[in-house]
Amino acid sequence: MANSEISRRDILMGARYMAATPLIGTAMAHPPFQVKAVSKLKGAAKSVIIPTHEFAGPNGAPWIEERIDFPASWDLHVMDMAGHNLPVLTPQQIAEQSSQPIGSKSLRELAEGKKTVAISFDDLTRTTPAYAVTPWLMSELAKAGIKDENVLFIGSFGTHRAMTQEEVGRKLGPDVARKYAWLNHDVFDNVKEVGTTTRGNKILLNQTFLGADLKICISGVKVHQDAGYGGGAKAILPGLAALPTVEYNHTQILTKVRTTGPVKIFKNDMRLDMIEAARMANVDYTIQILYNDRLRPTRIWAGDIVESHHAGVRVAAKTYCTPTFKDADIVVANAYPQNAQAFHGGLWINYSVRDGGTGVMIVQHPLGLDPVHYLNNRLAGRGGATQFDLTARRVSGGAGRGGRGPAKQVNMIVYSQYLTRNMRNSYRTGTFFYDKWEDVIAKLKELHPGDPKVAVYPYAGMQHQEIELDG
Repeated sequence: MANSEISRRDILMGARYMAATPLIGTAMAHPPFQVKAVSKLKGAAKSVIIPTHEFAGPNGAPWIEERIDFPASWDLHVMDMAGHNLPVLTPQQIAEQSSQPIGSKSLRELAEGKKTVAISFDDLTRTTPAYAVTPWLMSELAKAGIKDENVLFIGSFGTHRAMTQEEVGRKLGPDVARKYAWLNHDVFDNVKEVGTTTRGNKILLNQTFLGADLKICISGVKVHQDAGYGGGAKAILPGLAALPTVEYNHTQILTKVRTTGPVKIFKNDMRLDMIEAARMANVDYTIQILYNDRLRPTRIWAGDIVESHHAGVRVAAKTYCTPTFKDADIVVANAYPQNAQAFHGGLWINYSVRDGGTGVMIVQHPLGLDPVHYLNNRLAGRGGATQFDLTARRVSGGAGRGGRGPAKQVNMIVYSQYLTRNMRNSYRTGTFFYDKWEDVIAKLKELHPGDPKVAVYPYAGMQHQEIELDG
């Protein structure tokens, strides 16, 4: 099937997308993207297909597939997560799993007799395929007698930047984004105090969400380096919280306890603070989505915002876990599907590379390292620090917010066709930047003559180590 014959629905659902595989290193124009296939790297016989451009593919596609080529003699290891080959849910399976609530009544029962409905959804830095569940969700609300004009979607992205109509369409599906009203959460205003947590956090939440008769959250279950996993109560805190509330949770609690970390959910003080806030918000129903490396749903849990999330993370811990390749000469970490915060994927470099080896970060997204994060920007300026001061603080041992640098002595290469000067400034000094894959390979040959051992993490932004849950 030619690309021109693919329907909008097929593209949004990720079905039958990408009849041909372009080579990484091909210049990508800003939307509409112009993907051009080029010949293989000379002498290359080993290739890896990786997904890039989350939610930024042509015509709204949720990814682009690209090819990275390696010399035939190199010792190449592709590190897939345990659940990389899980089957994708059909629309019928999505409806069935979304209709089996854990710890709550069914959505239709909850909606009966209600008038106004608020539905939260995360932004494009969190790659939840919300578009996969919105058709079922809106159908159920309609069957319960909810009028279209009384449904309001609210962007639940905490201290991130506001979204545009086009971006909301990519997240919810263009038809849903046009048919139903939506608004951006305002971290600075229009909030209401609902109480104080046992950890001393004054909870200020979006008053429009609180004012709805029926409150629903759509979230994705993906590893988070501090809160254990994304999803669940994070839809409320930080999702719909005011800046002071988010700051307290992310600084006062995070920096004073040692219970936070990836895959830590049940005994994580930061997460427990979030759960208290979600309970204060009186969320009625949630849909938690587990998804694959192409952002298509593989499992759904619905119902209570805490209980359904706990059920989800128990499966996620066995799905996203990935073996750690040790002492690789070269580690290639693809920051997808969280390029905006590429350090998540960059952590794999430190896990796997040997001392004296080379880490390669792939940051393939038009937004690059999305620089708008009001909490990070605020904290960076503490003590009167200016951007000049922050740039001067870069040291050879760290890679900045673009990729938390290895503690070892490691060469760093960043491959991207999109990074601006200020984005490059977030990496440690001595980092090599290339916008052509063949230039990356040439540098790697220079640094590692012979036949190096190479570990590739093809979607590092969602993979996590084989870590046991904390409860």
